[in-house]
Amino acid sequence: MTTFTSSLPDQLLQRLSEAAQKLNLPKNKLIEKALEIYLDQLTRAEYVKSFRQAGEDVDAMLIAEEGMNEYLSQLADEDEAR
Repeated sequence: MTTFTSSLPDQLLQRLSEAAQKLNLPKNKLIEKALEIYLDQLTRAEYVKSFRQAGEDVDAMLIAEEGMNEYLSQLADEDEAR
């Protein structure tokens, strides 16, 4: 594990200390978990943005609809085979 040193505003450090004490966690573990959550949210936001863009792309929507129709056709064929 790599050591990382940073400066925080006094007010934020106070909030961190209070939260860590309340949760009975070391401050570094609380920072680690908070950073993981924040970075996951950024990744999700990127996915949402790309899906919205794809949803506005006529060609991408046509391809998706075509694929869905093919999938539904395969399901129907499997149901008939049973």
